[in-house]
Amino acid sequence: METLKHWSSLHGYIVFMLLTTVGTGSACEAPSSPECFRESDDGSVYTCEWSTNNTADSNVTFDLFFNETKFGGIKTTRHHIIEELLIRYRAVYIWVEAHVGNSSCTSPRRSVELEHIVKFDAPQNISMFWSENNLTLMWKNPGKHPALAEVWFRRDGPATESWEKRLTNTTVLTAHSSRKILTSMCPTLKEEVTSEYQAAVVNLLKRSAYQVQIRHRSTQVKTPLWSKWSPVVVVPAELEHEPEVTMTTKHLKGFREVTLSWKPMPRAAAAAAAGVNYTVADTQSSHGCPCARRTIDINTNKYTINVTYSAVNISVIARNAAGCSPSAVIQVPAEPMANLETCDKPLVDKLNRKTCKQWYERQEETSKPENIITLASKKKQERKTERKRGVALLKEYVGYLYFEHVCDGGNPRTVKACLYYIREGEPRAAPEDFTAPSKTHSSVTLSWKAIASVDRRGVLTHYRLCTVKLGSQDEQKECHNVSASLTKLHLEKLTPGAKYNISLAAVTRVGTGPAATVIVSTLQAKTVNAWLSFGLLFVFFLGSTMCTVVLKRIKNRIFPPVPTPVIPDFSSNQPEHQGMLEGKEELHDELMLLQLHPEGKSVPEDTEESTALREAWDAGSDTDVKKTERGDSRSSGGSGDDSPDSAGQAPRSSREGKTTDLDQVDNELAMLIYRNGLVFDVKTDSP
Repeated sequence: METLKHWSSLHGYIVFMLLTTVGTGSACEAPSSPECFRESDDGSVYTCEWSTNNTADSNVTFDLFFNETKFGGIKTTRHHIIEELLIRYRAVYIWVEAHVGNSSCTSPRRSVELEHIVKFDAPQNISMFWSENNLTLMWKNPGKHPALAEVWFRRDGPATESWEKRLTNTTVLTAHSSRKILTSMCPTLKEEVTSEYQAAVVNLLKRSAYQVQIRHRSTQVKTPLWSKWSPVVVVPAELEHEPEVTMTTKHLKGFREVTLSWKPMPRAAAAAAAGVNYTVADTQSSHGCPCARRTIDINTNKYTINVTYSAVNISVIARNAAGCSPSAVIQVPAEPMANLETCDKPLVDKLNRKTCKQWYERQEETSKPENIITLASKKKQERKTERKRGVALLKEYVGYLYFEHVCDGGNPRTVKACLYYIREGEPRAAPEDFTAPSKTHSSVTLSWKAIASVDRRGVLTHYRLCTVKLGSQDEQKECHNVSASLTKLHLEKLTPGAKYNISLAAVTRVGTGPAATVIVSTLQAKTVNAWLSFGLLFVFFLGSTMCTVVLKRIKNRIFPPVPTPVIPDFSSNQPEHQGMLEGKEELHDELMLLQLHPEGKSVPEDTEESTALREAWDAGSDTDVKKTERGDSRSSGGSGDDSPDSAGQAPRSSREGKTTDLDQVDNELAMLIYRNGLVFDVKTDSP
């Protein structure tokens, strides 16, 4: 009976509406049949939407009918109704009536069962990343259950290709799972991540860019509706390689200014509308030391960042819509500090919110320390806990590079740096590879490797080097200190051909460690060197002598010496020595003889007389020589009475008695004739 009444009233209403539509003419254009649905599988609100050409008229209104239930006065083509006002579990007729001025029109009717109708919103906030040649798409899910997705894709580029279609079932990811997956692909992800659908499109080319659009529908109801298509998104190619970063450093007071630059990414990788962005982060700020965390997103290929004196790692990651590139890590080593002082007081006691303290465990002598302990407490209640943690982490007999930083106007700055030991001891190892690579007869070159930091157990002050000459009677040890910064030493003033025991030990402020020893024999002194020295000395003196002789001869050639007159000493008893005067005299052609005149007669100075005397002398010189030879022969063969000397001895004796000794000397003077450096002594008797 009730059903009959329902159909009767419905029939009358239909007739009334038809008459109304016809009576009003063509001023109103009928809207489309409405669709009513929930937007999620477990939604409690229904959304009804339709389309019309009357939206240009601002006076149009709509009435929505569910059988006899009317929702009137609607100004838009979309309306929301809570499920309590609707019949959900049985079929109902729905339609829309439009009113424009005095005219009205009605949409076609349709029978629906509202409980089984679900239509999702279009996919939004689509994320994507490449895994090999498979493209994974993620977007916000409207329900707790998987859905069916339809993905259309084509190559991105100037040439328009046809769309390819793939149907795939989605999986539901929780917010935690979604973020874990995305951060594994891109560690610098900062966006808010919610529960999401995930769908994969396989067998694509990761080095190519694609255009993609998606729609989805529920799998939990009988009559699901396809959602609207998502906007077309561009999926760029995968960023396979890390950025090629170069670094320049400028040293300033308390900090360093590091400028990073890198090459642009390939065009296919930047195919998305947003292109490629870059994320720059450093390890210090990640700990809040000394300033707050700094992660900068930029879209340029250059960035400048200020860092402290301690070792810092700066990462540069390229990011596009499809994910992130591998991270390019730039290691900024600790600032080398000459004569690094030793920390002499506990440094863990005082902590405040303005400072950050760091201890770098020194594994070896490198600028890349390991095991970093950072204490940076911004809250007062956490400082005590931080101090306890620092004391527990610091090890005894282990060296640390200590840095203290402050945040000055948002930029980090180092205010203190020193070498720190919480407790020191003696070295427990000797210097390694202690050898003598080269030696001479009087010197030795020593080399060694520095003791590893783990074996020092304290601040190394110096090395102790000792030498002992083996084989000597006393074998006295000589020691001296060597700078702790040296690894090579030249030892001099050693004895040639001797053997030495040389030891080297490291010394800290607490004591001396084990010593490394080496036995060294100096080379024998070379005798060749002594003979060579004597030979050179001999050559020097010989050369000097020869040079002296040559110079004197040259001098005599240029400046001949003036002869000194020779005055012979004549004895009155010449006959006794007459036998000694034997010999043949030779006169030179140019010899000039001057005759001595008796006392009282002056020697004429007339030139003609001198010439006559010279001619007379030349003419009779040969005769005199012959006579002299004959006289000599007679003297040797005959008696003394026949000698001309004996015949004239009496007159000569008489003359000698008459003259004084001075006159005798004057009368016996010989004429000196000089020619070419020769002196001739000619004796003449006075007439």
